[in-house]
Amino acid sequence: MCGIFAYLNYLTPKSRLEVLDLLVTGLKRLEYRGYDSTGVAIDSPDSKNIVMVKRTGKVKVLEDAIQEHFTGGEYSEPVATHIGIAHTRWATHGEPCERNSHPQRSDEGNGFVVVHNGIITNYNDVKTFLRKRGYEFESETDTEVFAKLVHHLWKTHPTYSFRELVEQAILQLEGAFAVAVKSKHFPGECVAARRSSPLLVGIKTKTRLATDHIPILYGKDDKKQTSDQETRPHGQTRELPVLPRSDSTSEFMPLEEKEVEYFFASDASAVIEHTNRVIYLEDDDVAAVRDGTLSIHRLKKSLDDPHAREITTLKMEIQQIMKGNYDYFMQKEIFEQPDSVVNTMRGRVRFDGNAIVLGGIKDYIPEIKRCRRLMLIGCGTSYHSAVATRQLLEELTELPVMVELASDFLDRNTPIFRDDVCFFISQSGETADTLMALRYCKQRGALIVGITNTVGSSICRESHCGVHINAGPEIGVASTKAYTSQFISLVMFALVMSEDRLSLQQRRLEILQALSNLADQIRKVLKLDSKVQELAKDLYQHKSLLIMGRGYNFATCLEGALKVKELTYMHSEGIMAGELKHGPLALVDDSMPVLMIVLRDPVYVKCMNALQQVTSRKGCPVIICEEGDEETKAFSSRSLEIPRTVDCLQGILTVIPMQLLSYHIAVLRGCDVDCPRNLAKSVTVE
Repeated sequence: MCGIFAYLNYLTPKSRLEVLDLLVTGLKRLEYRGYDSTGVAIDSPDSKNIVMVKRTGKVKVLEDAIQEHFTGGEYSEPVATHIGIAHTRWATHGEPCERNSHPQRSDEGNGFVVVHNGIITNYNDVKTFLRKRGYEFESETDTEVFAKLVHHLWKTHPTYSFRELVEQAILQLEGAFAVAVKSKHFPGECVAARRSSPLLVGIKTKTRLATDHIPILYGKDDKKQTSDQETRPHGQTRELPVLPRSDSTSEFMPLEEKEVEYFFASDASAVIEHTNRVIYLEDDDVAAVRDGTLSIHRLKKSLDDPHAREITTLKMEIQQIMKGNYDYFMQKEIFEQPDSVVNTMRGRVRFDGNAIVLGGIKDYIPEIKRCRRLMLIGCGTSYHSAVATRQLLEELTELPVMVELASDFLDRNTPIFRDDVCFFISQSGETADTLMALRYCKQRGALIVGITNTVGSSICRESHCGVHINAGPEIGVASTKAYTSQFISLVMFALVMSEDRLSLQQRRLEILQALSNLADQIRKVLKLDSKVQELAKDLYQHKSLLIMGRGYNFATCLEGALKVKELTYMHSEGIMAGELKHGPLALVDDSMPVLMIVLRDPVYVKCMNALQQVTSRKGCPVIICEEGDEETKAFSSRSLEIPRTVDCLQGILTVIPMQLLSYHIAVLRGCDVDCPRNLAKSVTVE
């Protein structure tokens, strides 16, 4: 949701056209996050002003505008030091238009320009404060408030450094956000900060860095100074606090010759083609580059703060974020699942010894076994992976298992106890509702377990322990391979919890044997692609689709319906087959498309009853069944056959036809498969 990309070259000459090309490429890598407008800002040829180009629509529209705007030879001249910032915006405050696009500026002279992710919740209060001091606003965004506040502080405190001005501004703001700021008054400098919204710094040098850590700096602990008064909504006034200025001279010097490039980005996928050395910023970190020197400062000091930020070496490869021979990222990611499920199990499942080792939670297993209950918390697809594995977790752990939608969990102020274990499931590790639910539970003393796909994400860092699902980068907004990898991660946890239960050993062996065959079975299911495509041709003109099942496959119904909705914009509903007679059966007639999952598992007879109820109402459902199940296939002329596996893993095989179906319907309806309208990959605002 929104994407920040900024680039600073210090003593590494590049022309402004080269900088623009880097910025546009960075934005393209962030397109999957979801956006509706774009923009860039660079220095003018005389380096005395800032030039901005903003457009609504795709990055390609911005790229074309840049080619038209920057045509002079002066933009081809190499510059030793330069900072450019760019942004993809997903509208929150104000409609998508050039006026509301980022970067936002502080004044007509473009003194300060800022790109921003997230939401500033008290922007109206700050806007009122600034209007009383003569500022006029030209956009509807909360971002413009930040730019003008920095400008106001610059006029009020002309001796402050660029970093100190940004720190002062952030101190006045509430909400969840990440920012990168550029100023013509501080050429060659960039300041970036985050609070509950992801941001990282990539570092590229000609030789190996002298250190793998950057010290954290703080201001003095003396009494805070104050400046201008701010009028509060209820007529009260209070002083705007001014952060103590830092007198520390300790800074991080990458190299003696100081030839260095910095990349500020919302996601590692935007910097991996340039460098694999990154620093993940924490909440209330302020990263500043001045004279080629990077320093990281903390707005608030806490007892558990580390003394330095570690430079992480990314293991991602640029090939992983390219489409290859596929038409869409989603299609590529569906077909990567035979490999992604193996990667999730690699080094953890030992098939020769029938053992599982989850290093990230190994030391916490005794504590988890003593807990009161397990709580699985997530949103969307991550929530469905919890639903899919709840039954197995209850069976193998013999603990109460609650599955919660993160937003509803917070709305209810759900009671949490110190002996609860709470799992937080998120592909990005930055999902706002899930992250807030995590902090809610952590404050109440629960053990926090993170299930994420992104190393260095907020959920990853704030959990006590966790499992990295190792699905690889997922670019398509509609999650596919992350779902199956989350599914397997929770299955592995259930197997670990039951390893010392003699009565469950036969069950564990069945599941382990099924896991060993899973990749080959997924490849077999993927061979149904052409058959699913033909089915999509029959369905894509309909307005609705019902998907029915029960037991272990109910989660597939929910996930399949979600995929159809978000990709095709067609109404779809996942229905518990046992609930047919309680209302949904009224929807069934000869024109309503119905897809039913009927497999030879403990609820087979009940599913067959539901199937007969549908056919007796003139419904003609498409059936997902096991290979060779002629009895079930007889109830419909159209069926998709999947290999037989243990009941608790059926959901991994049955969800793949649903992923393929939603993909093909979206293509036939002319939808943007990788970036569905109104949606974002990483939902970092409520």
